[in-house]
Amino acid sequence: MTEFSQFPPAFVFGAATAAYQIEGAWDEAGKGPSIWDVFAHARGHISDHSTGDVASDHVHHLAEDVRLMRELGLDAYRFSVSWPRVVPDGRGPSNPAGIAFYDRLVDALLEAGVTPYVTLFHWDLPAALQERLGGFTNRECARHFADFAQRVAVTLGDRVNHFITLNEPQIFTMVGHTSGVHAPGLRRPWLYLKVLHNLMLAHGLAVQAVRSVRPAAKVGITLNLIPVHPREDTPADRLAAELGDTLFNKVCLDPLFRGRYPDRLMHILGRFAPDVRAGDMETIGAPLDFLGVNNYSRIRAYHAWWVPFLKMWFSGMDLAEEEYELDGVQYTAVGWEVYPESIYQVLTRDPADYGHLPLYVTENGAAFADRVEDGAVHDRKRVAYLQAYLGKVQEAIQAGADVRGYFVWSLLDDFEWSSGLSKRYGLVHVDYRTQQRVIKDSGLWYRDLLRARAH
Repeated sequence: MTEFSQFPPAFVFGAATAAYQIEGAWDEAGKGPSIWDVFAHARGHISDHSTGDVASDHVHHLAEDVRLMRELGLDAYRFSVSWPRVVPDGRGPSNPAGIAFYDRLVDALLEAGVTPYVTLFHWDLPAALQERLGGFTNRECARHFADFAQRVAVTLGDRVNHFITLNEPQIFTMVGHTSGVHAPGLRRPWLYLKVLHNLMLAHGLAVQAVRSVRPAAKVGITLNLIPVHPREDTPADRLAAELGDTLFNKVCLDPLFRGRYPDRLMHILGRFAPDVRAGDMETIGAPLDFLGVNNYSRIRAYHAWWVPFLKMWFSGMDLAEEEYELDGVQYTAVGWEVYPESIYQVLTRDPADYGHLPLYVTENGAAFADRVEDGAVHDRKRVAYLQAYLGKVQEAIQAGADVRGYFVWSLLDDFEWSSGLSKRYGLVHVDYRTQQRVIKDSGLWYRDLLRARAH
């Protein structure tokens, strides 16, 4: 087994999940519907026709799942709080049963010696806010999110020290509001920066809300940062890659740490630029304690004459039905290239882009076609993936990156958005029919790595 002896002594090793993807109990104990409940129930949105109604049934397997975390030796667990479970309509009265569930989860984690990292928004917006306000197309939604964040901080802030406001706001915006392949299923590309700005404003207001309750809390945001490379070494493709970096990465990094949206993107979008009001950028740029970084692969951009709006297109991140190899390169079950250098590149990006903040890898993992054989899951490709990417995290630290922790995506097999239950990322295999859990070889490898570090 490869040893990672060069990680700092206080480095945090954990695993991550998201509420809608694992919790189930979609309409129990006072929970309101989310936009994902509505989206998944509508015909034709999910490739395998499944829903997150039960998923990994974490609500009813809380104690077992925490025991698994302790068995794996996790330092920390990143989970999200379901907004409609706590505030069913997104505003108005709280749901005591929903709050009680997260109380039990946090208490169980602490008893098991696992540090909770709480994500406040991982895409499951209350359906009532989408129906009545238009969700994050409406600026008012940011204020309701800040109120929700404050309620969570009041409830959990006496035991939780790390809060993440949003998960991947640019991805939520792109796939939910421009391409429509995720909830809420809108196909309105002209709304991209408007929705993103409202989300970034929600982030800034949530930072204020959490700190108003718990001034000492560590507060950050998680972004999906992706190296964008030119497909060919030509001026046109290099320009496409620069635009891709702006669209995927700088669009969030610049307002957070430079107080503005990228000039080039604002010029390109012209009249589709967001409505930035006095004080917005100061709110969005509220000082943070850390930045969460999600990374899985890279994108290759190329000039495409049929996309005059941005003069770019992408390859290398196309969804596929099965994993495959091409020219000696492994691709995962969702068609993403296994490219470990990607995580090194995002972690060693100019520290000014990150506001010179400490970094946490808040998601990294891979979907492969797992099979249970004689009670075991021999997911060798996932072990190789995690080993390679963690090795690059270590190299980034040695190169000077201030990386404080790493969270595998995901603890459990789960509902993978528009792919449904067909794509498996977990360290733990879940039989969705029986809800039986089996630690995969990748989970055993991760456990052994953490045990070796402890000696």
